Amino acid sequence: METQRYLPGIHGPEDLKKLPDAALPALAAEIREEMIGTVSKNGGHLASNLGVVELTIALLRVFDSPRDKIVWDVGHQCYAFKMLTGRAERFDTLRKPGGLSGFTRRYESEHDIFSGGHSSVALSAAYGIAAANKLSGSKNYTVAVVGDGAFTGGMVYEALNNAGRAGKGTRLIVILNDNEMSISENVGSLARYLAMIKANPRYFRLKARTEQALNRIPLVGRPTAQALYQAKTKLKNRIYNSTMFEDLGFRYMGPLDGHDIGHLCEALRGAVEADYPILLHVNTRKGKGYSFAEQHPDTFHGISAFDLVSGETLYAGASFSDRFGAYIAEAGERDARICCITAAMALGTGLEGFNRRFPDRFFDVGIAEQHATTFAAGLARGGMLPVFAVYSTFLQRAYDQIIHDCAMQGLKVVFAVDRAGFVGADGESHQGVFDTAFLNSVPDITVYSPATFAELDACFTEALYHTEGSAAVRYPRGLEPVLPAGYEPAGTAWSRFGPENAAVSVVTYGKCFAEAAEACETLKEKGVTAQLIKLTRVKPIPREAVLSAAKSAFVFFFEEGQRFGGIGETFADKLLKYRFRGRYVLTAVQGEFSVQDSIPALYHTYRLDSAGIVETVLAEIRTDPEKNAE
Repeated sequence: METQRYLPGIHGPEDLKKLPDAALPALAAEIREEMIGTVSKNGGHLASNLGVVELTIALLRVFDSPRDKIVWDVGHQCYAFKMLTGRAERFDTLRKPGGLSGFTRRYESEHDIFSGGHSSVALSAAYGIAAANKLSGSKNYTVAVVGDGAFTGGMVYEALNNAGRAGKGTRLIVILNDNEMSISENVGSLARYLAMIKANPRYFRLKARTEQALNRIPLVGRPTAQALYQAKTKLKNRIYNSTMFEDLGFRYMGPLDGHDIGHLCEALRGAVEADYPILLHVNTRKGKGYSFAEQHPDTFHGISAFDLVSGETLYAGASFSDRFGAYIAEAGERDARICCITAAMALGTGLEGFNRRFPDRFFDVGIAEQHATTFAAGLARGGMLPVFAVYSTFLQRAYDQIIHDCAMQGLKVVFAVDRAGFVGADGESHQGVFDTAFLNSVPDITVYSPATFAELDACFTEALYHTEGSAAVRYPRGLEPVLPAGYEPAGTAWSRFGPENAAVSVVTYGKCFAEAAEACETLKEKGVTAQLIKLTRVKPIPREAVLSAAKSAFVFFFEEGQRFGGIGETFADKLLKYRFRGRYVLTAVQGEFSVQDSIPALYHTYRLDSAGIVETVLAEIRTDPEKNAE
């Protein structure tokens, strides 16, 4: 007998609401099956999504999305939400070109209230929406779903402090999805019983009627209501320690079983009855329903395609992150001053080896890039050599601290900027195409962009021991590129390949160098001899590299980053200072957010692959027959 399937019949929250309660566990199992199968092929964030299936069902059963606004922090746990809000039929396109995003995206669905990608922002956004509702007289609710990991980010506490003062009439509900750390201690059977009572809608209705009745009594009513509230709070404080949120102005409910749909629905309906900001504390299990993800939630947090049976990823080979991890562990063996810092990304940035060998010099500060940067500055002021390993997209969050606490003070902080350049399927919120432009504007910081593993080692040695002040070493996601014979860059400033007197100079940096080297070989076959200049230190740009390029009639700069404020514009400015009178062509990201696609496809889109470089050069030199490019 074939098992009944419910997911194909759900085209929106209204269909979910029609299902009987008895069907919901089977629906949850279907969602998990679809989720695991798709992520095994497309890659994505699995463990966190598996943990919130029941919570998502309960939210869409109780609230009226999109009139009630559900805001997911980060947005990387929204897969079940996508399936239940009309996108189940397209779920197999997840993270593919033109397909569903792996995060919430406003352009994708009216149910995606706020585009996600970075942590700890949902509560601020949700409070803003709730405040707007209150001002406009709307009776709709706003729900922020925030993981416990995001509670290591300072914005959450800024928002809690602000939203908790909003008081009566603010229809804001915060779901604390607690899947790893225990914010409030296990309180035993009595506390669980009290949590169940507080989750009952009748509790809130009775509480509201009692407060209203007491407040109507002249003179003694309001003081009596306040006295009862204070007495209740004191009793609760003796039973369980969960009052931080109530001290900030929220009504606290929980902790609750995040995998009991019935209990969750009842708790959410209870929260609706309260006319104050509510914090609902929900315990969930990361990776629930897939044993490998349950056992290794960090590995399956964000994962590439994998084998369903073994749980093993399908790619092989050492990445730049692996090479950095090996280098810094060996450097830490030689130099006891080296300390490593991560913002909850030890596995992703390759720091697990350093952590195992030097736990006293390893600091995971949580999702707190601003704190990590200033903490690193403090370590430097104390005589250490701090290395902050961080994805390019997340370094954006620490721009002020880079300027004010590191560069301005001349402190030696080394930024290991991982995932620099295109990252692929994570899309516009994660593409590392801004770091060169914003670091380029910071005085007294040195920036390196290696293209090979050997260059990476050399750049970190230079950054640690041979530069003044702060330095950043930015490197791409993935494996070391394959270079044509004779194109091994050397040194940490710049390298030149081909004749210095060539009429054409091709200039680039980072991973794009491999494409440019292949392009120069193709140009040679087509009768065009080009000088290839590879910048390894992109800030400050080596003077000799500019002088060499200035001798050419045509200079082509190819940049895997933002054009405006980037390295290519700075190179052009320096060329003019040396009285360059030829043609300068800059190919880069033209002030836009790069969408999700494979990295090779993004290179092709922006004409940064070898074919695009060849076409750009040939098209330009053929428009000027008076100049000889051979």
